[in-house]
Amino acid sequence: MTTDTLTTDVVIIGAGATGLTAASDLVKAGVDVVVLEARDRVGGRLWTNDIDGQMYEIGGQWVSPDQTALIATLDELDLPTYSRFRDGDSVYVGRDGAAKRFTGDIFPATPQTESEIERLITVLDELVGQIDPDAPWAHPQAHALDHISFKAWLAEQSDDEEARDNIALFIADAMLTKPAHSFSTLQALLMAASAGSFSNLVDADFILDKRVVGGLQMVPLTLAEQLGDRVYLDEAVRTLEWSASGVAAVTDTLRVEAKRALVAVPPNLYGRITYEPPLPRRRAQLHQHLSLGLVIKVHATYDTPFWREAGLSGTAFSPYQLVHEAYDNSNHGESRGTLVGFVSDEKADRLLALEPDERRRLILESLASYYGDRALDPAVYYESDWASEEWTQGAYAASYDLGGLSRYGADQNTPVGSIRFGSSDLAGLGYQHVDGAIRVGHRIGAEILSDLGASVVTAP
Repeated sequence: MTTDTLTTDVVIIGAGATGLTAASDLVKAGVDVVVLEARDRVGGRLWTNDIDGQMYEIGGQWVSPDQTALIATLDELDLPTYSRFRDGDSVYVGRDGAAKRFTGDIFPATPQTESEIERLITVLDELVGQIDPDAPWAHPQAHALDHISFKAWLAEQSDDEEARDNIALFIADAMLTKPAHSFSTLQALLMAASAGSFSNLVDADFILDKRVVGGLQMVPLTLAEQLGDRVYLDEAVRTLEWSASGVAAVTDTLRVEAKRALVAVPPNLYGRITYEPPLPRRRAQLHQHLSLGLVIKVHATYDTPFWREAGLSGTAFSPYQLVHEAYDNSNHGESRGTLVGFVSDEKADRLLALEPDERRRLILESLASYYGDRALDPAVYYESDWASEEWTQGAYAASYDLGGLSRYGADQNTPVGSIRFGSSDLAGLGYQHVDGAIRVGHRIGAEILSDLGASVVTAP
């Protein structure tokens, strides 16, 4: 196969929010850039698609008030937003299997359990306030907090099982999409610190505030459009030759020679590239201690948003249901109603082992436990399974195993010769979110410009 050679200043591997943000900053500063994307589309874990005539945001979609880098980008690109529907009661299904309506952030349980949930939130908020999201490993107790699982730590804090299950849900099921026994308390604190507080994660009206008209993929689509023919699709990088002074990224059809490289893909995909010479031992080890979680994002569209007729907001939670959380996800300007729900970690393992029809039946029955039998018969139904995506293989983002964050975290942003690694998986503020991806893109763009002797506008 013929390989064409291109010469540029910077080659960026991955056309997600991080790669395209860095590319945009570099181009604005007069730097020549080539972006290589393995998929046939841009956006990475942002993807808006039409399923049976219904628009779904297959990946990330929400914008919260603390995501100032994302909000600044939306303003710059002139992309409008709209508020998520939230009027009415929420629903909680407890250990007894009964659906209970409620308002506010605390799930309805016994008075003792509700009090214990509030106490644990206060304890976590105090700890989170001591964590620098850009350097959680610098906390005086980082080593100890990183060597106890979040589940074990919660067991030390409370003997109320339902309270512990509910607190764990906000980090394990809803964010890291891993069982609470598999990640550390330090990793949990980073997750909360990245959003400003644990209370922010508890507040669905805060963390899931707005959506972008046309879908959040409009951000990378618009950035890529501005970059024009600098973005190459269907160009998976097979080999990255590197030294202190330059790189060559090799695909099946291109060889791109550059002064610097940014690998802007999830950490679990770093190993899909052959590095010549091999990466240093510690860097290679670091990558092996990062892994993505597992979640099925379920979309169910109905002729009308029937739950609103019953005075429900569409917001629902339960650590005891297959679908641990669900929301009204109706699109801007549509008369149809859409619910979105999530099945994570070991529950997702069990469902993905089933035939599609059986999986659908169980998921819809779980939705019906919140909204009633009308949830059993959607007009359109779709499951986003990012673990089956060749160039993602998990969701939502990467996290360290026990002890990994304190052991390797301080090195995760260190360049390797002329190569930098970056994505939302390695963010501090905005960790796991598009906001973090954009922040990382701005930071690495500035670092590369500094290396090349140029300047860049300060990131928001």
